[in-house]
Amino acid sequence: MKAPEALPFPLRASQRWPLYAAGFTTAFGAHAVAAGLGAESADIGLSLLALGILLALYDIAEVFLKPVFGALSDHIGPKPVIAGGLLAFSAASLIGLWADQPAMLAAARLGQGMAASAFSPASSASVARLAGGKTGHYFGRYGSWKGLGYAIGPLLGALAIITGGFSLLFGILASLGLAVAVWTFTSVPNLQPLPRPRYTIVDVWRQSTERSFLGPTLVLAAATGALGAAVGFLPALAAREGLGTAGSVAVVTVLAITSALIQPRVGRLRDQGRLTDRPGMVAGLLAISIGTLIAGLLPGAASIYCAAVLIGMGIGVATPLAFSHLADATPTERLGRTMGSAELGRELGDAGGPLLVGGVAVAAGLPWGLGALALVVGAATFATPASPARQAAPRGEQPAENAPLPPTTN
Repeated sequence: MKAPEALPFPLRASQRWPLYAAGFTTAFGAHAVAAGLGAESADIGLSLLALGILLALYDIAEVFLKPVFGALSDHIGPKPVIAGGLLAFSAASLIGLWADQPAMLAAARLGQGMAASAFSPASSASVARLAGGKTGHYFGRYGSWKGLGYAIGPLLGALAIITGGFSLLFGILASLGLAVAVWTFTSVPNLQPLPRPRYTIVDVWRQSTERSFLGPTLVLAAATGALGAAVGFLPALAAREGLGTAGSVAVVTVLAITSALIQPRVGRLRDQGRLTDRPGMVAGLLAISIGTLIAGLLPGAASIYCAAVLIGMGIGVATPLAFSHLADATPTERLGRTMGSAELGRELGDAGGPLLVGGVAVAAGLPWGLGALALVVGAATFATPASPARQAAPRGEQPAENAPLPPTTN
């Protein structure tokens, strides 16, 4: 493991909090708008094809731009990329104030995705550089706040739309982006870009195919693919069991809250040396696979909720370990590029998981679709990398500061 970066200044807990808020913003914005589009598509005259295009625009922008902005954060430092991306997110959200027109909705959605492509990988790189050797601890907190955004995004988005339509929802997102941008500018340390060796195309190819990069990226893709499929198909299964709208949506909330609560604890166990990367990632992926099989094979509402808990636990274990492994195995001067490329893998998984389940389900039924996803997630265990050599923290050492954990919602 590379030595932790020596910071030329004392670091307060509050200086990390805007990074967690940035992770929350991208997750909340993505899921709040997506859920709202699905619920209101008929009222604003969207066909199924138009709805699919609008839902995909955010992810399409991220697939193409995250590696670009990740590399930019290496060249100029992550702070201006985070603050600039959040300001762009706020500006793009303002376009959504005219969201009764599909063209304006598309422009707002695309703009939000482009902006998130900037501040998401730069935030991950900053978490890694400010971790001080406790990458598991701080990536656990970062992932926890991101998971909270996934959990409450659809609920708060639906409430905003019911209260004031899409204009209110996009107004909230614009205000959130602006507030976090100002917070970032005033609180996050200004991390200078580090000297970088000149890389050839062969060097970049070799770095992108090393097991220390490719393994955790595949783990992230598998976990995120399962999350994307679960968000869409678990409520459908719950509705078939007669749970109603509230009971169906609550399945996703249970999954996301489970993941959000477990991630900080997994990170701490890793930093204490009580949980190593490969066994932890394997256990997380197997929990996802088993949960997916339970959802597809066992009838009843209790089975669906049990599957949601297992999938949430698996995502909560695998995700912080994969990100921490990437941070520990990557030279600091190219953290932004690495995190951007890893986020690209997550976006491909997010798109591929639902497509896999839906494609197989059309041909053979939903249980077979979920079974195919469980098989793919299980196969990803063979890609997990060995744990990097770690510098043991002094016995009994605790983090110097603690950010608050996301609140538990009843």
